[in-house]
Amino acid sequence: MVKDYELREELEEAAKIVSRYESNPITWIRWITYFLKQLESQALDMNPMNQDRYEDMLSLLQDVIHQRRRTGGWSE
Repeated sequence: MVKDYELREELEEAAKIVSRYESNPITWIRWITYFLKQLESQALDMNPMNQDRYEDMLSLLQDVIHQRRRTGGWSE
């Protein structure tokens, strides 16, 4: 089982790879969208009933992004 810190390290490395591949943040939308599609696919592969949970996660993500734009900081 992967530990939380191990997953964070992997995501940090993925962020570095994307930024090295394309240094302009405006182009990152393709990779973020791709990642979200992969997460959705994984969620549905585990349990088709996860569709509603995935939609809930997207709604929460939308709230987090809205808060980031308002405050300038990320909440976890």
